[in-house]
Amino acid sequence: MRLLPVLAVVLATSSLLFWTLHVPIAAHDRSPQMIAGQFTNTAPKPKETVGGTLKLLWEFLFDRPAGTTPPQAPPVRAVSAQELAAAPDHSLYRLGHSTLLIKLRGGWWLTDPVFSKRASPVQWMGPKRFHAPPIALEDLPPIRGVVLSHDHYDHLDRATIKHLATRAEVFLTPLGVGDRLIAWGVPRERVHQLDWWEQIDVDGVRFVATPAQHFSGRGLRDANRTLWASWVILDENLRVFFSGDTGYFDGFKRIGERYGPFDVTFIETGAYDAKWPFVHMQPEQTVQAHQDLRGRWLLPIHNGTFDLALHQWDEPFERVSTLAAQRAIPLATPGMGERMDLDAPQSFTPWWRTVKTTQDARRDVPVGSPM
Repeated sequence: MRLLPVLAVVLATSSLLFWTLHVPIAAHDRSPQMIAGQFTNTAPKPKETVGGTLKLLWEFLFDRPAGTTPPQAPPVRAVSAQELAAAPDHSLYRLGHSTLLIKLRGGWWLTDPVFSKRASPVQWMGPKRFHAPPIALEDLPPIRGVVLSHDHYDHLDRATIKHLATRAEVFLTPLGVGDRLIAWGVPRERVHQLDWWEQIDVDGVRFVATPAQHFSGRGLRDANRTLWASWVILDENLRVFFSGDTGYFDGFKRIGERYGPFDVTFIETGAYDAKWPFVHMQPEQTVQAHQDLRGRWLLPIHNGTFDLALHQWDEPFERVSTLAAQRAIPLATPGMGERMDLDAPQSFTPWWRTVKTTQDARRDVPVGSPM
């Protein structure tokens, strides 16, 4: 039976290779981050051994621990078009994983929008959503802009981008990612590609592409041919930071010095592992990054939607909650579809514990008892 997942991986790999060969990526050789045809981090990435990679692949395919997915769909608050039309500026709705819907200067912005059922090149296999989006893709209000951090499948969803291609007015991307969008049908004039520390003004809102420590690629032959980035968003007195995917590095301090303090930081807290600290942060590092950035409220993202690691699905929330309390950091954990006011952030009910309570109750039922 183990031949079936192996065959699935082979077929998915074939799809990856096909898509890679048919998406032209510009060289962007003038970028200081581009070395020998590939984008690089400020610090060299440790080399990975073949044995370590194969062991990790085996764990993901055949030896996953229990609890990496919730026992039932997490609670989702449905968001209506009518509610969004009446929402004031600086409203934020968490839609899942790293997808945020934010209202700025009367226009709606999406970060790393993923609405597909799976974060995968194919929709018949790969990490499946724990929950439906709080609002359907076709029910979204007019989108002023899309902000993308990098090209991995859980952040850059081809089906979602193709739907938004002529519906969203502006697409802000790191270098190279915009080339993918153009190849998928996004009008070239709507795409703006930025290097680290470059900025653009849209409707009086300033967007700055800032460094991150990660990697890129969607196939076998395009490793690090597109750049990854975090983002600073400045709207009058509001300052927010969106991390995208990143390991912990000294860049957070530089960003904090140049653009902080931040009212709210949206920082990845999930899909981590001790085996890959260079590209994903442990919760302790998330909290430290928030402090480096001189942030006030912390909103942890990159969690609660996809099974992308080997930790318990709710572990990121519990660990970051404990750490934030120990360091007196205000923590915002809106449930999927809950509105947050960025001008007056607030704490939220720990919604993931309602799912955990149900899970624990099921564990306590004696064998043979009716559920």
